[in-house]
Amino acid sequence: MRRRPQSAALTSSFLRAGSEKTVSTAAAQSQFHTDLWLCFIVQNWILDFGRPIAMIIMPLEWFPLNKPSVGDYFHMAYNVITPFLLLKLIERSPTALPRSAVYLCIITFVMGASIHLVGDSINHRLILSGYQLHLSVRENPIIKDLKPASLIDSFELLYYYDEHLGHSMWYVPFFLILFLYFTGCFTQVKDEKMPYSGWLLLGPSAVYYWYLITEGQIFVLYVFTFFAMVATVMRQRRMGFVLDSNGRFLFYNFIITLGLVLVWVAYLWNDKVLRKKYPGIIYVPEPWSFYTLHIKGS
Repeated sequence: MRRRPQSAALTSSFLRAGSEKTVSTAAAQSQFHTDLWLCFIVQNWILDFGRPIAMIIMPLEWFPLNKPSVGDYFHMAYNVITPFLLLKLIERSPTALPRSAVYLCIITFVMGASIHLVGDSINHRLILSGYQLHLSVRENPIIKDLKPASLIDSFELLYYYDEHLGHSMWYVPFFLILFLYFTGCFTQVKDEKMPYSGWLLLGPSAVYYWYLITEGQIFVLYVFTFFAMVATVMRQRRMGFVLDSNGRFLFYNFIITLGLVLVWVAYLWNDKVLRKKYPGIIYVPEPWSFYTLHIKGS
């Protein structure tokens, strides 16, 4: 019997091991990312949604108005943790994504969130001084009588940086990264379903995105992203691919969030005060404007 050459045996063993490693890696990548989605939900609810609540609850003596508030520290943590989680999510993508686009999105995201940090911090101090969120800058009692009048322009510039430029540079790259990740969440395995952990996380995740869209005033951006996701799903289905468990989680998130936003708009459709602040065709009131108008006074 001829002995198999040692070099050929080693080569065969190496190729077999590499093939097994590739299969195991692909299997690991297609698994549902319970840890990442849970981290996203926890830090979003605590550091973003809970930020203004913490500023209201914490005694003012602990955080003087000329020092960073507890909400500012929450925002700083959010600006560090969220980009890290987004990078980890991209690392687990089953397909290779354009690195340059991802890096540019992360850089822009951090810059936009940092701009918003400053604007939101000053905005909170204005609220403690009587600023009313359901009114425009020039209509606010503590702003409209300022002298010289050019100071009002400065506060409008602050509002622009906070609510427009900051939000745009924050949310556009955020949703772009989610969409880029979504484009890689397709498989030919027809029976891959979302696990029970995904269904449990779906509710709190969708409610947070409802808050993000309404408070961030990014309904148009959200709708464009959702339509792009729908178009991607239809195109991939024609090619024989279906969503994996992580793609289903994102897609169901957007569907439920859309329903919550529509319910919110229908509930406040006839509110004359909020209608005045949010004119135009797209009417999506902010939750904190609703709070200062209907809840805080009572």
